[in-house]
Amino acid sequence: MNHEEVNPVPVKRKYFTPGVIVLVIIALNGLVFLMGRFFFGLGAVTNLNNQYPWGLWIGVDVAAGVALAAGGFTTAALGHVMHREEYHAVVRPALLTALLGYTFVATGVFVDIGRWYFIWHPLIMWNGSSALFEVGICVMIYLTVLYIEFIPVITERFIGKVNLPGFLSRMNKIVDKILRLVDNALAKTMFIFIIAGVVLSTLHQSSLGTLMVIAGPKMHPLWQTPILPLLFLLSAISVGFPMVIFESLLASRSLGLKPEMHVLSKLGSMIAPLLGVYLAFKLGDMFIRETFVYLKEFNTASMMFTIELLFGVIIPLRMLLSQKVLRSPLFLFIASALVVFGVLLNRINNFVVAYTPPYSTQSYFPSFGEISVTVGFIAMLVLLYRFFVINFPVISLPGLKPAQPTKYTIKGATK
Repeated sequence: MNHEEVNPVPVKRKYFTPGVIVLVIIALNGLVFLMGRFFFGLGAVTNLNNQYPWGLWIGVDVAAGVALAAGGFTTAALGHVMHREEYHAVVRPALLTALLGYTFVATGVFVDIGRWYFIWHPLIMWNGSSALFEVGICVMIYLTVLYIEFIPVITERFIGKVNLPGFLSRMNKIVDKILRLVDNALAKTMFIFIIAGVVLSTLHQSSLGTLMVIAGPKMHPLWQTPILPLLFLLSAISVGFPMVIFESLLASRSLGLKPEMHVLSKLGSMIAPLLGVYLAFKLGDMFIRETFVYLKEFNTASMMFTIELLFGVIIPLRMLLSQKVLRSPLFLFIASALVVFGVLLNRINNFVVAYTPPYSTQSYFPSFGEISVTVGFIAMLVLLYRFFVINFPVISLPGLKPAQPTKYTIKGATK
């Protein structure tokens, strides 16, 4: 199918379903504990203490969230920078997933830090020698870039359709004119933000690994390595396309749409080489440092490392080498889900399982409040995703005209 025949349009589906209502309840439960965190402090809701200053919220909401939102920059690089126009159908859904993912990453940091009202400090109190400062600045700038990249979706939805009620109706022409000016300005400058987004993503993905290198002997040797920044970057790149496939197949099932297998199968064929490179560095590092001896010990660390590597890398790598898997929505979904699971577990392992504070007298396990907030964030992300795809031209459907042609060009590639 030619990419020009597939256009992004709002999906005509009702918003509330039994599943959506369940997600609303889960989100509200998370918000209750979130309010408790702000009113009564971290200690009232979490199992964090002076020995364990971070836990589930950093491991999942922040570190894993950043990695799993990598589909935004990998598909942008593929569709726009490399001019692979046949993949434009999945660029906008990946952009929306990345935008929502990074929004909740920023929210997760805001919630986790003790003095949350000082989150603005890195903007004016620069520390160029801090890896965390580099992560914070890059995430803030990249999140801004993602919102700018999403503006054409907003303008496309409302240009020529502004219909303000009552006395505000006199503003219809002015608002429409502003939307057109913004759209035209972004049409000429969007390539700058797309390239900036790709570059910024590679910077902070690797710097998250630098944070754990600094932890030194506090981390278990199975994960502590000088090349951890490289492993974090490679794993983020490897999970980009699986996350796009995972999200696309789930959205297709939820919204009653036909999966775009002609695109997803091609994406799936690119995952195995990326996983192979990541696995080669992972195993090579383990043998060079001779940390495989720790796998002989039967404990939590050895079990979690084995599960991470076996189910998160080796099994999906083998599956994605099969044409039968690439052509099957179910098998492709399972393989992609395993890669997503593997990267999620890798971040949990690095930030929670492998980390042992000095002089710790007890182990850490997240409280019900911590789990509720994390699950509530995920539920809210899904609810917002459904809202946007129903009301804005995000998902591409064959044979339908777009609400308004998008007109930005990147060195000859027009979308």
